[in-house]
Amino acid sequence: MPRIIDAHVHLWETQNGIVNGRPVVGIGNGKSDFGGEIRQMMPPYMEDNRNTIERLIANMDYARVSGSVITQEYIDGNQDAYLVASKNKYPDRIKICSLYQEKEEFELEAVDGVKICAGRLQDLDLKKLLPVFKKVEEAGKFISIDLADGDKQVDDMEYLIGHCQTLRIAIGHFGMVTTPGWQKQIALARHKNVYIESGGLTWLFHKEFYPYPSAVDAIIEARDICGMDKLMWGSDYPRTMTDITYVMAVRFLEETDKLTQEEKAAFLGENAVHFYGFDKAQEMPQIGNML
Repeated sequence: MPRIIDAHVHLWETQNGIVNGRPVVGIGNGKSDFGGEIRQMMPPYMEDNRNTIERLIANMDYARVSGSVITQEYIDGNQDAYLVASKNKYPDRIKICSLYQEKEEFELEAVDGVKICAGRLQDLDLKKLLPVFKKVEEAGKFISIDLADGDKQVDDMEYLIGHCQTLRIAIGHFGMVTTPGWQKQIALARHKNVYIESGGLTWLFHKEFYPYPSAVDAIIEARDICGMDKLMWGSDYPRTMTDITYVMAVRFLEETDKLTQEEKAAFLGENAVHFYGFDKAQEMPQIGNML
């Protein structure tokens, strides 16, 4: 199998986020206080609740993942400083996004892209973000964006894409594939510089569980909408690793007979190599285990 690139990963030294105006903090053994509710935020072996770059690299090596894109979320808190430090340690293995927060300046110089949690904005009118999109475009960086469910923000995205025709845009969570209207988010990738990444795909089809046949069917449906060359794999590590391993997040795609080998190679890595610029990414060796 050629190079594998993960287009949707999270990292933090200390989780210090917010959800619905309430704090999200780690409480040990991989659990977090999620706005007053206890959630298993990461695998319990991360007992100190530190979701570090070193642990990610170890998992990447074992799952044969050549590179990862570190995105962000409000529920984790702004991790710009930690991500910059992590990239300084592993410059050829990761790309990093700063976190866009309303009415605040955002980091652009030291990062590869900017993450916008569009569905969580107080003002859901994305047309107002045109100056932000233009600034990122002029800097030659990319935007990673998670839209509100369905087609609620699709028209706004059409407006922004039309005004920023050289800006690389990655739409996350596979358009929230299990919600009505998700295909309209996928159709945005018919535009030249817009791609779709599948971060959280195993979470969205969690009730079905491994080997996620309906998730593979959704990939095929998206392929028929925008082309396989516009689709990228993402794991949503470490949250999705509470019930599956990182290897399993790759394996269900490698083992399916519904996709050709060429389609698997494109989806699992080669499209992301092109979009994010992982020019130095190398195919990782298989590591034998005790099983």
